[in-house]
Amino acid sequence: MKIPLLVLCPLGAPALAVLSQRYDLTFAPTPEERQAAINGQGDRFRAVLTIGTVGLTAAEIASMPALELVCCLGVGHEGIDVAAAKARGIVVAIGRGANDECVADHAMGLVIACLRNFRKLDRLCRDGVWRTEIALPLHVSGGRLGILGMGAIGEKLADRAAVFRMPIGYHNRRPKPGSPHEYFDSLAALADWCDVLVCAAPGGAATHHLVNATVLEALGPEGFLVNIGRGSIVDTQALAAALAAGTIAGAGLDVYESEPEPPRELLDLDNVILTPHMAGWSPEAVAKQYEIFHANMEGHFSGSGAVTPV
Repeated sequence: MKIPLLVLCPLGAPALAVLSQRYDLTFAPTPEERQAAINGQGDRFRAVLTIGTVGLTAAEIASMPALELVCCLGVGHEGIDVAAAKARGIVVAIGRGANDECVADHAMGLVIACLRNFRKLDRLCRDGVWRTEIALPLHVSGGRLGILGMGAIGEKLADRAAVFRMPIGYHNRRPKPGSPHEYFDSLAALADWCDVLVCAAPGGAATHHLVNATVLEALGPEGFLVNIGRGSIVDTQALAAALAAGTIAGAGLDVYESEPEPPRELLDLDNVILTPHMAGWSPEAVAKQYEIFHANMEGHFSGSGAVTPV
């Protein structure tokens, strides 16, 4: 008998077809479909598949008395009420390790694109402007890289930056034992030190608007911001003002507060590069996410346990 599974995150037809073969699938990606599914069928779902930004609330958990397992495709799980789940004995599992390499690749790409001004150079080239009429883009190698959130992705980004001989500093809630990189006990101090500040921290209340006007001012007119963590980390209004005024030199964002709508405040600015939350997506990374999800489902419901529990 197939396990009743509620899927709340947007998925493509090929992924849904595979899931339908293995599970008793209910797909509810919109708020209306989600509410209808939980209100009408909540008593039958034994597992939920979601992502951090879509989450699962305490009230929704309470409406599903048979629920045993909540899975996130990615590593972020800030939108899930983990405390409410654990109070019921419900296991929460994440896609730990599925897309770290892909996100770190994308982050390094944004660092290079920002410093080398790819967005503007592409436009100028299409307009027929030759290099002798263009201000020189910056050197990447040797620049100081600051990382907010020295987790698995932060460490992999540091590995890539080291190839460019970039001195690396980081800010976490506390120093990471064994890290070879310089620790800064405040984000403003890290921003003041580095040439590029990369946000690789998780979302949630603890990191909400950590990058604010004060931090951007510390980053300075020659500094760049890259965000591949969560959109909520950066105060969008403060960033727009800083980019427009030249308080910082530029930014590269894969995530933003208005997702999935683009950040309207930034669209007319020539010194920001935007990508639509694609850092963690590649054929290899997505395949690994589903592999981990299936392993969590099989492990939990066979009694051996989820493989990547929170």
